[in-house]
Amino acid sequence: MDKPRIVIIGAGFGGILTAKYLAKKDVEVVLIDRNNFHLFQPLLYQLSTSVLSIEEIAYPTRAFFRKYKNVFFMLAHVQGFDFVNKEVITPYKRVKYDYLVIAAGATTNYFNMPELSYHTYGMKTLREAIHIRNHVLHMFERAERESDPAIRQRMLTFVCVGGGPTGVEEAGALSELIFIAMKNEYHRLQNDTPRIILIEAGHTILATMPPKLQRRTRQVLKKKRVEVMLNSQVINCDKNSLTLKDGTIIATNTVIWAAGVRAVPLMEQTGYPLDRSGRLIITKTLQVPTNPNVFAIGDCAHFEQNGYPLPTVAPVATQQAIICAKNIMHSIKGEKLQNFIYHDLGSMATIGCGQAVLCKGNFTMSGFPAWLAWMGVHLLRLSGFHTNITVALKWFWNLFSGIRLGRVITNIPDNRE
Repeated sequence: MDKPRIVIIGAGFGGILTAKYLAKKDVEVVLIDRNNFHLFQPLLYQLSTSVLSIEEIAYPTRAFFRKYKNVFFMLAHVQGFDFVNKEVITPYKRVKYDYLVIAAGATTNYFNMPELSYHTYGMKTLREAIHIRNHVLHMFERAERESDPAIRQRMLTFVCVGGGPTGVEEAGALSELIFIAMKNEYHRLQNDTPRIILIEAGHTILATMPPKLQRRTRQVLKKKRVEVMLNSQVINCDKNSLTLKDGTIIATNTVIWAAGVRAVPLMEQTGYPLDRSGRLIITKTLQVPTNPNVFAIGDCAHFEQNGYPLPTVAPVATQQAIICAKNIMHSIKGEKLQNFIYHDLGSMATIGCGQAVLCKGNFTMSGFPAWLAWMGVHLLRLSGFHTNITVALKWFWNLFSGIRLGRVITNIPDNRE
């Protein structure tokens, strides 16, 4: 290796941006991911509710670096690490590095209730979002041919667990899919009323936002016929029901789990100290304390600022990516490393077409202006000019017409047998 080799694990927001910065330097970059695409996770809920299609939220990883001959992509699942010999272990080969950046992201947090993973739908991967879309459409198809009213109602009851932005956005988009896009299409279900329930264990939804935005969100959800249940903790779930801590049982075949995230299990293979969410504890310079050649950023890293760990959101990962890349170059040149300081850009959530809430410090906004701001921010973060155009057109078309043409069931049985 004539040039310093930096291996980056994960092609999420942090990994891609780190690779983009280093691509312009005199180094060799190896980017490893189990998927060949960069996924725009904040819009997964729109794929699950038939607003957008796969190619509009997933962008081929290699397309980012076609002009950079010093960047190499490897499609592989990382199995572990050999920190003594500076190697990343994959099923195909061991990849040597001079500097390692772990940006492997996060997965669904079931809060020590692993049985929930068998009967709920997560919202962290492309496959999970497609499963939700297929399942919701299947529920309507099956309900229309079901003669038992109780079973029909169970099939038409959809539960979202988690009152954060993901849960709120999923519930709002699901309401529009069911009550607007598919209205009057299932003629044998005209006398049946679908239910959408949003469950939150705490005392409020969107807990990080000001109370007036929380109230505004609940008002909009109510108009969209979403039932909000607060102070309701899930303790069990099977294929036909959801059980709450107070003994309430909700008959449902659909539970979408958006209650939290934790670092991917790969972090346990490092042998380094982790927090209770499985994230690597790192220094102010984004390094592992006992190994200065290993950096960690994004959802798999625990970084404290003002006494609190930073949230697992895209702006954290993107800001860390720049400092991480700069510190690697500083280290190569023997220069002093830079401490990372997170600049809060505020928070936002959409509650459906034309409705959103956002806040930054004491500034708040809601309704249609907030939705336009939300749309602009997300369009700027999407990859590719073509994607920006098609997504913007779909959003406006959906706003005025309510039509969602992505209602195609894709898990079609293979009839060759």
